[in-house]
Amino acid sequence: MLLSSDLLSGIPGLRHAFFTREGGVSDGIYAGLNGGLGSSDVPANVQENRRRMAEQMGVTADRLLSLHQIHSPDVVIATGPWDGPVRPKADAIVTRTAQLAIGVTTADCGPVLFVDPARRVIGAAHAGWKGALTGVLESTLAAMEELGSDRSEVIAAIGPMIRQPSYEVGAEFVQRFLDADAEHAMFFLPSQRQGRAMFDLAGFIRMRLEKAGVLMIDDIGADTYADERFFSYRRSVHRKEPDYGRHVHAIVLEG
Repeated sequence: MLLSSDLLSGIPGLRHAFFTREGGVSDGIYAGLNGGLGSSDVPANVQENRRRMAEQMGVTADRLLSLHQIHSPDVVIATGPWDGPVRPKADAIVTRTAQLAIGVTTADCGPVLFVDPARRVIGAAHAGWKGALTGVLESTLAAMEELGSDRSEVIAAIGPMIRQPSYEVGAEFVQRFLDADAEHAMFFLPSQRQGRAMFDLAGFIRMRLEKAGVLMIDDIGADTYADERFFSYRRSVHRKEPDYGRHVHAIVLEG
């Protein structure tokens, strides 16, 4: 039902989970633990899946927070459940409130969970290529600092995402990264198809974290495209499916 980070698992008073698609009630193309509020799955199934995930996190369903993600560098500081049914538009959440599980949803993009154990500040970021390139990881760390965190003592765990052997991109995609910094060339390998390249999103995320001052980084290593335990946007597109499920990845300070 879930994967965990060895680094985060050793921290007292903390729970976290990188959920797989196993253990849910959805069926068809959403079969399993689809937590995507923005998907076209049966709403009751999504709510039951999220209830099960909240239970795993030790909170009630209303205290498992996720966002209306927009592939941005924007961050929300959470102090309690959202006020009403509308979720904030952003791509990361931070908090120091106990018993408030903060999470992001993904289906190939990179989830990153953060904790400053000494100061009890946590964060969760949705780092697709666009968010990672435009600064969502750095914004998350800055927001954690607003809550008193010291980024040099932050531990970050990189979760399941599409990995370089599965992530083929075109020349325009590569050029966008090279325009930002020529050193980004290190994250691309030639594809078997001419004019294409294979992108290392996980390596790019790790580099951004390291440059931002994070010294302790764990990486789950799972490939959402290649591993059927996970939902995958790209796999769904290649299979010509009309939609796809989403994973929730969450972290919570125990009370």
